[in-house]
Amino acid sequence: MRKVLLVLLIFAAVVLVAADRIGVRVAQDQIGRQVAAQYNLRQQPDVTIHGFPFLTQAVGGEYEHIEVSIGDWTERGVTVSGVKVDMRGVNAPLSEVSQGSAANVTARTATASAVVPYAVIQKEAPKEVKRIGPKGDDLSVDLTGSILGFPLSGTAVVQVKPTAKGIAISPVSVGSDGAVQIPLVAVKQQLTWVVPVSDLPVGSRISEIRPTPDGLRVSATAQNVRLNDLQSAQKQGGAS
Repeated sequence: MRKVLLVLLIFAAVVLVAADRIGVRVAQDQIGRQVAAQYNLRQQPDVTIHGFPFLTQAVGGEYEHIEVSIGDWTERGVTVSGVKVDMRGVNAPLSEVSQGSAANVTARTATASAVVPYAVIQKEAPKEVKRIGPKGDDLSVDLTGSILGFPLSGTAVVQVKPTAKGIAISPVSVGSDGAVQIPLVAVKQQLTWVVPVSDLPVGSRISEIRPTPDGLRVSATAQNVRLNDLQSAQKQGGAS
């Protein structure tokens, strides 16, 4: 009898684990569908619900950690890559979610991150900028052309910072490769530009920028996020 009970308990545990894993896959797929529809995405994003067991989180309506990998994201004609949204402390009442409602779905924090490729940055740059790459917390650019009638050939170090209009890029030092040294103030006037990416899909402005070999990794964090607010913000942004 003890062996039979042991076998039954093991079987029950396996069934519960299987049901849990099936449940989390269904939920991840459903979240992916909703996000794709909400943001008019061409492809359904990958969703990962962390924490075990899932069913306990679902019944309680509280999830520790949910990640959404969106991929490419376009804002004001500029496409960034590797977009991810990391949500912590998600509250999603089962009674509403099961009916497809997001009215009371909230997240304690939602952090979006993405990579702005250097090709995208150079596309927005003045014609004198021929190459862009990382240099510590700044960028290094190769320059060829002329400023104020003087030939320009060399490299410059440019800083990047988030602004309301997008990622602002401006020189902080210029090398001349033996040519006439042009005053930095003149270089700034001609070689300052903005990449028009200021927001990411959490309804918050970019607050952190870090150069990487592939491009600028940018991130934005929003506190006490309501999913419906993100949807409204996206619709307003699409209408602008």
